Parts: sequence; C-alpha cells; structure tokens
Amino acid sequence: MTTIAERFDEVKKNGDKAFVPYIMAGDGGLETLEEKIKFLENAGATAIELGIPFSDPVADGPIIQAAGIRALQAGTTLKKVFDTLASFRETTTIPIVFMTYLNPILAYGIEAFFASCEKSGVNGLIVPDMPIEEEGLLLSSAQKHQVEIIRLVTLTSSIDRIAQIAKKGNGFLYAVTVTGITGSRTVFQAQLGEHLLKVKEVSPIPVLAGFGISTPEHVKEMTKHCDGVIVGSKIVELFHKNELDEIKSLIAASKKVSV
Repeated sequence: MTTIAERFDEVKKNGDKAFVPYIMAGDGGLETLEEKIKFLENAGATAIELGIPFSDPVADGPIIQAAGIRALQAGTTLKKVFDTLASFRETTTIPIVFMTYLNPILAYGIEAFFASCEKSGVNGLIVPDMPIEEEGLLLSSAQKHQVEIIRLVTLTSSIDRIAQIAKKGNGFLYAVTVTGITGSRTVFQAQLGEHLLKVKEVSPIPVLAGFGISTPEHVKEMTKHCDGVIVGSKIVELFHKNELDEIKSLIAASKKVSV
C-alpha cells in the first residue's frame, strides 16, 4: 500500500492535482466494494474516502443519506466492511480514508477499531462530528496503528483556528466549501477562491476542497486555489446510475493535461 503522503508527493511531481472520490461502503452490496475501489484506482484517483453507513449522518446530504440507507438495508456493518476490505486489500495500493461518525467507533471499541483499520489497510480517518478539542479520545490508538486523522475546516472557521487545526494535521486538510450538508451545488460563494488560498497559506499539509463539487468545471476551478478536491455526492450518484465514464471525466479534470 502507498501512504497518503507518498501518494500526494506523486501527484505533485506529476504536476497534477489530487482527486479523492467518496463512496459509501455497502451501497450496491459489499460484494461491489472491491470492483469500485479498483475502478477508481485505475481511473487515477489519489485516495478513496470510504463512508461507513450510519443511522444519523448529520453532515450528509440526501444523496449520501440515501446511499447509507441502501447500505444498511443490505446488511452492511462496520465489521463486515473491515472483513471485506481485508479480503482484497493486498491487491490494491491506493490510500483509503474512512469517513465515519464518532458513535460507531465508540460502539466498536476505540482500540479494536484502530486495530481493525491497520489489519484491513485503512490509512486515514475523517470524523466530522469530532472537534479537535475532543480528538484526544482517539489519537493514541490512531498513532499506534498508523491511521492518520484528517481534520476539517469550514468557511466559518477563523484563520487562527484554521491554522491551529492545520498544524495538528497529517495526510491532508479537508476544507469544506459550503455552509451546510454535502450535495451538489451550482454556485459557490464568490470569496471561496480567496478563502482557499488563505487556508493554503497557513497549512503545512495539502489542502483539499470538498462539499458540492460535481462537475469537471468545478474541479478545474477549485484546483486553481488548492491542492485537490474531494467529490462525494456526485460520485455516489454516478455509481448508482452506473455512469462510469462520467466518473472518469471528473477524475481526468484534476490532471495536468486537463488544466
């Protein structure tokens, strides 16, 4: 497997921007997980954000919520996700970042959760409902099992707080581009580019923009101001519709030849 830092170094050396697609584990059945991950890896994704279905996903918009419901109805559990990932992880190199809420981690057991992450090849973790003041709960186990905690900053965060969060981070910094939940947008705040540049100035790690990005044009525009993008709802929607060429087009927009 390739670490997150190694993969970002490769992207930078190639003159590309990072592209991190989000998929919901178990949407379409866990038997499709290997195929989806390998498709995204072969299409040129930098890393994969793998969502864990949860009954109360406060940061998720309707498309990802629906995917989570489909996954839960298909019998997806956190343990089954770990077991499925472990069954094929040795055949992939792309970094995988879990996106889950704090409750499933606590229910699974913190130490057991991170041990399972290491065993199944999970490189990073995003916990959107955990502020940095509370992350001490997870840090020692995360470090022990070599799982990088990926922090989020928002449009309403002060630049001082963004700097504080960025300096704690590793992997990459997730810069939320909208105020609200996930989901495709047609327009973004006029000052977003300036905001992303300010975040980059204070961040010692790569800055990726996420939430609302849904077209190749969005990808090209956002990557003028930061190191890459995270695309969730649109990827989930396109997989659900089996529109794989459109996924390839989104990823291709992050490459040097497309800019």
